[in-house]
Order: sequence, then structure tokens, then C-alpha cells
Amino acid sequence: MKRAIIISAVLIIIAISIPAGIKLYRVFFGLNVSREEPGYVLFIPTGSTYDNVIDILLQDKVLKDIGGFEWLAKRLDYPASVHPGRYELTKGMTNRQIINKLRSGSQDAVKIFFKKYRTKAAIAGFISKKLEVDSAQLMILLNDSIYLLKDSLNPENAISIFISDQYEFYWNTSAEQLIRKMVGEFENFWSDGRIEKAEEQNLTPLEVITLASIVEEETNNADEKPRIAGVYLNRLEKGMKLQADPTVKFALQQFELRRVTIKQTRFESPYNTYHIEGLPPGPICIPSKQSIEAVLNPESHDYLFFCAKGDGSGTHLFAETYKQHVANARKYRKLLDLNNIF
Repeated sequence: MKRAIIISAVLIIIAISIPAGIKLYRVFFGLNVSREEPGYVLFIPTGSTYDNVIDILLQDKVLKDIGGFEWLAKRLDYPASVHPGRYELTKGMTNRQIINKLRSGSQDAVKIFFKKYRTKAAIAGFISKKLEVDSAQLMILLNDSIYLLKDSLNPENAISIFISDQYEFYWNTSAEQLIRKMVGEFENFWSDGRIEKAEEQNLTPLEVITLASIVEEETNNADEKPRIAGVYLNRLEKGMKLQADPTVKFALQQFELRRVTIKQTRFESPYNTYHIEGLPPGPICIPSKQSIEAVLNPESHDYLFFCAKGDGSGTHLFAETYKQHVANARKYRKLLDLNNIF
């Protein structure tokens, strides 16, 4: 009888412990992300608490078993180790994997490609849509003369640090951290070889970026960029004004203008190269690397003028003399008139 009682007790314990063991196994090792591929991205804002994280997970209905997640999270001390950031949670992750990732702060980077943005406001707005950083905070630093001076920058040329390329950032990167990273990327870009080529053109790296931004706005035709860069370098060498239409558009902040008038070229602005001599005080856009290389490796020629063909090809007619240029410009204006572009 005693043996039967012992066996019965053991069986009862087993009957109770098996379900408990299965449940415990599921809490630790069961797949708990409810989202299908490619998964779910959890954004934990700076200053968030454990309760904030749970609220986000509940609101977005991310986990199949939130109770099991919380049970394990507390035993693994996650409430005391909440880190802000961006975390990719995939369908095959267990509670343990999720909690270990969040607790260690192993966030997933955001990839950002800087293309042809024309103003600091446009750049800051773009970044604030990708990262936690507030656009106003970034604008404050990009307009702070004292802050920028330590990197030999100023509010006019500060966007030069945004070399067109793809970069990785943590989502909770601050405005200060972002600028520090971009300054480092700028310095890495300017190798000794590129600096030497800039000096050959009698330009500093920052001046190369500024001239490249004008080339960028003049054409999308890759083959023409070194030739257009050569025109502007020839004009600089001879002390001629650049007279670049894109600088007028920038000065007026009218980027969609299809025809620049004589009246508009008289607009007084440090960016209007019909009005000033030499280069404007900073870039009029973020130039592509292709445009930068065009300035560093310009085509050698005697052209001093160019104007668009106006035939839809996006290419230009080049001239060595003003007389030739006037003839080319006249043809271009006729095409604009025929298409009612005023």
C-alpha cells in the first residue's frame, strides 16, 4: 500500500510538472514574435522606462505571449537595463533572444543616403524622419558659428560635411554625434591625393565642394561634368565672374525656375555669382561624388562659356568666345520662347 501511495504521488508530481516544464520551455525558447517577415522594428525613445516598452509592444501587438515575455524579462533584470534605440525583431526570435538583445542595447543601425539636398533645413528635415534627432536641434548646431569654428566651418559651408553617400547611424544618435560622425567622414574622404588635386586647381576642399555643387546643379550628364568644371575653373583663373544660373535660383530660393531673367541676375546676394566675384560662401546643394571628382579632374580646354541646347538632351553647347556664346544663347532663348517658358 505504501509503495502504491509513493508511486501515485510521483505520478501526480510528474503530471503537474510536465505541463509546467512545457510552459517554462515555451517562455524561454518558444517563438514569440507575431509579425510576419520581414519582422517588426521596435523604436524605444530616449528616456523610456520598462513600462513604456511594454506599452509599445502591447499597442503594436508584437508578441504572441506578452505575459511570458514579462515574466522572463523581470527575471533577467531587463526593467533595470532599458536602452533606447531601434531594434529589429524577426519572426523566429524567442523571448530570451529578444530580451538579451534589448537588455544589451544591441540595436540595429539605420542606413541613410545623402543625396542632392539644397538647404540645411531640407537636410535636417530629412534626417529627423530617419533618426530620433530633432531637426531644430540639428539646425541650431549647423547655424552656430562658434561651434562650427572648431572644425574650420561656418553656417554657410557647414553642409559641406555631408558627402553624398550611404552611412549607418544608430537611431538615437544625437545632433552632436551626427555632426561629429559626418566631420569624420568628411576628413576621411579628403585623402592626401584629393587634397593635392584640389591644390592643383588653387582650391581648398571646402571650395571644391562649393564649385562641385554648382556643377551638380548645372547638369545630370556625367560626361559633361568635367567639361563644365573646366569652364568655371577657366573663368576663376581669368578673374571672370562665374555667372552660374543655379546660384541665382539658390539666392532667390526658387529652385524650380526654368528660365533665369536678366532682372533676376541682378538680385543682390552673396550667392548670386552674377553679382559677386569668385565662389559663393558655401555649397548650393550636396554634390554627388561624381561632381566633386569632376572639379578635381577637370577637362582641359579653352571654353569660357556654355548654355543648354534646349533639345531635351540635357546637354550643352560650349564656346571659347563671347560672340560664339551669344549665338548659342540666342538659339536657346528661341526654343524657350517656342515652348512658352518665360
